Amino acid sequence: MTQLSLFEAIEFYEFPKDLLEYKENFLSREEADQLKDHLLKTAPWEQRTQKMYDKMVITPRLTAWYGDSKYNESADNNISGTNSWTPELLSLKERIEKKFGYQFNGVLLNLYRDNNDSVAWHRDKESRYGTRPVIASISLGETRNFDFRKKDHHQSKYSLPLPNGSLLIMKGDLQENWEHRIAKSIHPMKPRINLTFRLLKEL
Repeated sequence: MTQLSLFEAIEFYEFPKDLLEYKENFLSREEADQLKDHLLKTAPWEQRTQKMYDKMVITPRLTAWYGDSKYNESADNNISGTNSWTPELLSLKERIEKKFGYQFNGVLLNLYRDNNDSVAWHRDKESRYGTRPVIASISLGETRNFDFRKKDHHQSKYSLPLPNGSLLIMKGDLQENWEHRIAKSIHPMKPRINLTFRLLKEL
């Protein structure tokens, strides 16, 4: 099946509209560029390991976690310490909360340094996110395709380009029934930072 954009695919499959909210220009280009440059220089980027298919592998991207002091972000029992909110990230969190009515207490930053960096198919199903998590995702820098596929029907696969300054909110049963990824590319790409605001429970 030829991979289609989410919106081109509507006539072939009605993607549930209550699972996503999308604002292409949530941040102006100037705002997005300034925040990207600031985070590239100041975030405590680290390359983590995680368990995949019973093996520990190095993740093909860099990450950093910010949030309320009593919350840590974990992935496959790999705990990352919490960095205190910066004024820029706290302001952005509050802006999203005010606009859409959701609440968040942390943000995971992913740095895709070039076209070789990626994140494999997965669902954000960690118990600390709750049963119907709301995740607000801001994209900065290079446009990358955000791919979806139905958990139990991989032929239902769509791709949504996420340009500089865009906001995608995933909610409802999306994490229960759909997987997502950022794939590697054969084309050279500049850095992209993805900020995913989350609401976590205490460990």
